[in-house]
Amino acid sequence: ACNQLQFAISLRRAMAKLIMWNLVTLDGFFEGPGHDISWHHDAWSEDLETLSLEQGHSASGLLFGRVTYELMADYWPKESGPIADFMNALPKHVFSRTQTQSGWNNTRMLSGDAPQIVERLKRESAKDIYLFGIADLASGLVDRGLIDEYRIGIAPILLGSGTPLFKQGSQKTGLSLLETRPVARGVVILRYAPAR
Repeated sequence: ACNQLQFAISLRRAMAKLIMWNLVTLDGFFEGPGHDISWHHDAWSEDLETLSLEQGHSASGLLFGRVTYELMADYWPKESGPIADFMNALPKHVFSRTQTQSGWNNTRMLSGDAPQIVERLKRESAKDIYLFGIADLASGLVDRGLIDEYRIGIAPILLGSGTPLFKQGSQKTGLSLLETRPVARGVVILRYAPAR
């Protein structure tokens, strides 16, 4: 029994972390009506670009739901520069009930039990996986305890309406603060881990 416990602990340590990373308005929306994310331009800075590059180098892949994926796939292949380079090169894992193929480089379309698949991806990945947007997908992963860190950039913008980052109905989850970091343009980066 002791050896099984040690094996389980070593497996847990070996698993990649799933990190949710999102820019969110002060009133809690990660996109405006009609999936509008143009407000990101008002919050973007060299600080966020540097953070994005650091995260890109520490990532083994990106995780999206279909809607966020479509926004990203429409934007990044046309862009150039260091961030576009890693967004286009990194493996992308996309959950969709309707799409089975992608035209975006290095993209794998997934369907089925999302928590089970994400758990497998974490076991198979040597580096962290970053989860963007996707309130629907995130709520199932939150409830199963599969998100290891919440990295949220709070932008000093009130949208008034849009898609909230977290869906109503998710179970209560306690979090521990890891870091608070103010950056340019009044954005504050908050890092939390699930309270264990």
